[in-house]
Amino acid sequence: MAPIVLRFFTDFFVYETTKSVVVKSWSVGIINRVVQLLIILYFICWVFLHEKAYQVRDTGIESAVMTKVKGLGSYPSRVMDVADYVAPPQGSSAFSIITKLIVTDNQTQGRCPETDDTFTCTTDDDCMNITGSHLGNGIVTGTCLINNSSNITNTKGQCEIQGWCPAENDQVNVSVMEGVENFTIFIKNSVRFPLFNVTRGNFPSSINKSYITHCNHDPIHHPFCPIFKVGDILKLMNQNLSKIASKGGEIGINIGWKCDLDHSVDMCNPQYTFTRLDAVFEQSSVSKGYNFRFAKYFQSPGGTEYRKLHKAYAIRFEIIVSGNAGKFSAVPFLINLVAAFTSVGLASVFCDIILLNFLQGAEQYKAKKFEEVSSVQTVSEKKTLPGQPKVNQSDGKEL
Repeated sequence: MAPIVLRFFTDFFVYETTKSVVVKSWSVGIINRVVQLLIILYFICWVFLHEKAYQVRDTGIESAVMTKVKGLGSYPSRVMDVADYVAPPQGSSAFSIITKLIVTDNQTQGRCPETDDTFTCTTDDDCMNITGSHLGNGIVTGTCLINNSSNITNTKGQCEIQGWCPAENDQVNVSVMEGVENFTIFIKNSVRFPLFNVTRGNFPSSINKSYITHCNHDPIHHPFCPIFKVGDILKLMNQNLSKIASKGGEIGINIGWKCDLDHSVDMCNPQYTFTRLDAVFEQSSVSKGYNFRFAKYFQSPGGTEYRKLHKAYAIRFEIIVSGNAGKFSAVPFLINLVAAFTSVGLASVFCDIILLNFLQGAEQYKAKKFEEVSSVQTVSEKKTLPGQPKVNQSDGKEL
């Protein structure tokens, strides 16, 4: 038992090293150094300089956005201000600028014919088949209303509905509001990186009121101006103003904070980009653009309630804030440094594949690199029983 324990400790406290084979080949040597150089350049240029993998990063930003729209629009027979064309009026990160309105005046509760072509009929049975439909302006009663006021007999009519009458007709042609391209959007954005306890705003506190009053954001000349002209945004996106104003659309204003906190915090500034969010639906025949409805309610002196219905086509703006801040930390630096040193060893693996499989003399290299053992003699095989001849281990002859 004691020899076994002693052998265990003597075998445990040993040092093993790999056997090195030096291959004097220009081609393999060049390949080895080139691969090592490429790996080193990858880690230096991409991992450390571009991706800054030596930094600990914070992407869980805390952000707040406030907006304010200004400008006057010209609509047939009226002038529109922000109270007329901005919805909702709270100044949040998502808002709409109305560019076209279809107005249905003096609607009251009652019964009237539907205006949509889907609800045409010749008999009451046609209307009974579509009762329960939610595509119209009211509840279908099942009655077909045919207008026979002229001398010519009319065989087609419209299904009767119960709801707000007269029913809205949104197929009429109306002009878009003029002056939309001159509207301005003031954006006030603050972000905080909680991991580093750093708070930044999208424009410096040194900006004065005079500058704010006259500037418009320009990526080159006025990068810190927080006022954006609608026409400039559309130009940067290569969008047609008349088309988007007629059908409506959704635009994303992306505020990206990418900060290297190894430098001065004053260098942590936002970058603005603009995206057409509903671009995937521009070619759709089902739902194009963006629109919504709202109503203004009134009451006559006699107590009858009536309303003015508006179908609004609008440009909807979504302000999307993202952030990524990094600062040097020893832990990611050491992890990536060790990964770089380890990866350099891949050059040897690559060269071994070439030497063992593709170059002349591969068998000679295998013989030098690998030492094959056909069998392993155990202790019991080395002992001889009493009376048996002893065998020379070198040549196998009896002694």
